[in-house]
Amino acid sequence: MSNFEKQIYGLIGYPVKHSLSAAMHNAAFLHLGINAEYRLFEVKPEELKGFFSSAYERGIRGFNVTIPHKENAVAFLDEKSFGVAEIGATNTVCVNNDGKFKGFNTDYAGFSRDIKELDVNVQRTALLGAGGAAKAVVFALAKKGAVEIAVFDIDASKSEDLVRKIKQMFPECKVHAVDSVAGLRISEKTFLVNAAPLGMKEDDPLPVKEEMLHKNLFVYDLIYNPAETNLLRTAKEKGLRASNGLKMLLYQGMLAFEHWTGKPAPEKIMFNVLEEALR
Repeated sequence: MSNFEKQIYGLIGYPVKHSLSAAMHNAAFLHLGINAEYRLFEVKPEELKGFFSSAYERGIRGFNVTIPHKENAVAFLDEKSFGVAEIGATNTVCVNNDGKFKGFNTDYAGFSRDIKELDVNVQRTALLGAGGAAKAVVFALAKKGAVEIAVFDIDASKSEDLVRKIKQMFPECKVHAVDSVAGLRISEKTFLVNAAPLGMKEDDPLPVKEEMLHKNLFVYDLIYNPAETNLLRTAKEKGLRASNGLKMLLYQGMLAFEHWTGKPAPEKIMFNVLEEALR
């Protein structure tokens, strides 16, 4: 690591301009006096291989992975920590002194911690989306003891692939793919998770019908920017418990920071910066 005066970390995805990760990590580096910088790298799908090929030479010593690369990035890893192979997605990568890549999935742990603190009843869950983040969510829910998880994705092959993997690891969990939002049978569920990008734009429609949101349902949207999506706003107006993914972002980011630096992440500093950035 001594080859480079300043350590470079960052986020790869497409798009990444909306991300608050740079503000969070750079505040942590500054607070702890670490000579490092976190940058946003907009990497198109066809540029992913090239990014991995050049990362070490560019002085990049670690990076987060977001949409649409969480699953495809796994193919470029030299080593996978617990959960990456099982989940089939990575969101944190360490680059060692030999230029080797070790992948982690801190999404799974970040989501697990957040729903534990929120005291959510996850027994019967409806999940929108089956991408990289959704895979971490389902893994966390199955480990937490969810009895039933219904998954819908507009790409049926993705939801079916996810269901197949989870059934192998957690045969006691009744997880199944459905072919429509109606098929999620939200009226029978205790927890609704949006792990799809629908809601990132102001004019995005509700991902579910308003009448599906009932009083015994907790609504969780992984989207944190905007802080209140149309889905969350509607849920709150109906008096439902609801949360965005800001704390999940914080907790997964803290774990990533600790993998990269070997130092405890300054939780309060990082969270304050996230809240300020959203204001």
